Amino acid sequence: MLYMLIETFKPGSQAEIYRRLEEHGRMLPAGLIHIDSWIDESLTRCFQLMECEERRLLDQWISRWEDLTDFETVPVIASDEAKRRALSSG
Repeated sequence: MLYMLIETFKPGSQAEIYRRLEEHGRMLPAGLIHIDSWIDESLTRCFQLMECEERRLLDQWISRWEDLTDFETVPVIASDEAKRRALSSG
């Protein structure tokens, strides 16, 4: 399953986020795959695409970062899959 995570950094947490990332890496549990990420220009939000078979792995990862950022988690599908579903239901 693919998940788009929208992280809103807690005020003043940006430097600590990058320090932790440098010191400990992404801290992904085995089975959770980080595909890519983007940061808005104001350095206040991060958009990450993740993949895993078990949602509990994503929740485990979130628990390692939730002191510094708030998370919105959105299950997503690829555009070609969305097209297939839309055309098969209509």
